[in-house]
Amino acid sequence: MEAAAHDMGLLRFTTAGSVDDGKSTLIGRLLYDCKAVFEDQLSALERASMLKGRDAVDLSLLTDGLRAEREQGITIDVAYRYFATPRRKFIIADTPGHIQYTRNMVTGASTAHMALLLVDARQGVQEQTRRHAFLSALLGIRSFVLCVNKMDLVDWSAQRFDEVCAQFRAFASRLDISNVSFVPLSALHGDNVASRSTKMPWYEGSTLLYILENTYVGGERNMIDARLPVQTVIRPQEESWHDFRGYAGQVAGGVFRPGDEVVALPGGLKTRIVDIHCGGRKLDSAHPPLSVVMTLADDIDISRGDMIAKPGNQPETGKDIDTMLCVFSAERSIRPGDKLNLRHCGSETQAVVRELRYRVDVNTLHKQEGIDELGLNEIGRVVLRTAKPLLHDPYSRNKTTGSLILVDPFDNATLAGGMILDRNKGGGAGELT
Repeated sequence: MEAAAHDMGLLRFTTAGSVDDGKSTLIGRLLYDCKAVFEDQLSALERASMLKGRDAVDLSLLTDGLRAEREQGITIDVAYRYFATPRRKFIIADTPGHIQYTRNMVTGASTAHMALLLVDARQGVQEQTRRHAFLSALLGIRSFVLCVNKMDLVDWSAQRFDEVCAQFRAFASRLDISNVSFVPLSALHGDNVASRSTKMPWYEGSTLLYILENTYVGGERNMIDARLPVQTVIRPQEESWHDFRGYAGQVAGGVFRPGDEVVALPGGLKTRIVDIHCGGRKLDSAHPPLSVVMTLADDIDISRGDMIAKPGNQPETGKDIDTMLCVFSAERSIRPGDKLNLRHCGSETQAVVRELRYRVDVNTLHKQEGIDELGLNEIGRVVLRTAKPLLHDPYSRNKTTGSLILVDPFDNATLAGGMILDRNKGGGAGELT
């Protein structure tokens, strides 16, 4: 459960950055230095490294597990790894750096508490670094670590480290980021990863592992706004259960308890919770991200895509949805007038692209207005009009009820992912500071 996870000090973090900045090598180094690599894994790595003609063990192969990744020397899919130290447990999402895999990076960052942005000390901050930083901030990540990697290739230069940090500070000053740390390191040799480097005595900060172990992680789940998007209605066929009607879904916010008064939306009828079931037992309460089955006191018409909430705290309902979209499709752009399928919290409806307000230039964070389309990996503010009212919250308030995807109605290809903006705050998470 989420609460238990935080009690154990769980930190989810993602790696991001440009191609060949050393993300997979850094994760491999962390796992190796924290003794999270088994003997058989290490033997397999040694054999694979020899086949690639490497003099030493190639730690990047720990995460680049697909054959295509190993052959090309790049990360394609999101690789999740788990390890622990005496202070904390970790889930790592190693995400691709190539621009054509931006949607994979979005997948890995969507559940992360922290983002590690890697930069090659020789190259400095690149376009893809800026794109990933902007996307991570847009997805609600507020803690960042800028890892200036490959310091061994710039003679451990303090001046070069300061230059790269200044580049990122100038860009990040307009993002909604509350906490940024800067670490000079060499993932290949392990300098400042898990132990301090003797080659950079000018650096007086913490190692990367110390930062990971000690960064505070607040509750990212909304525990105020009670939300249960209904995934399915359960009616067992057994005779002994013929009166049972349960509403199943994953709690997306707040806390539900038996006896609570709730409202079924969009119908608006009120009732009370009788029982909450999870894993074959009854619960005294349910909170995110538990998947539960809820029984109600009254026989109300509720189906997939509806939502159970508290009467005094209901989600917004409307057909005009203001979003920030990231386009995932190389075959089809997003244009005004497009008729697409919109999927949100178990419901699906048709949507029309009403307006493209602006595109974000990821290099300058300037708004490019007067555009007629959004293409692959481009990010922009888009107004959608749905065929039926959408029960939603701003993404800045609830990531589950505030996110959506747009799907091609003909081949079901995912075209874009979107975050619903707060219309009461002029855009909220999507607006640049």
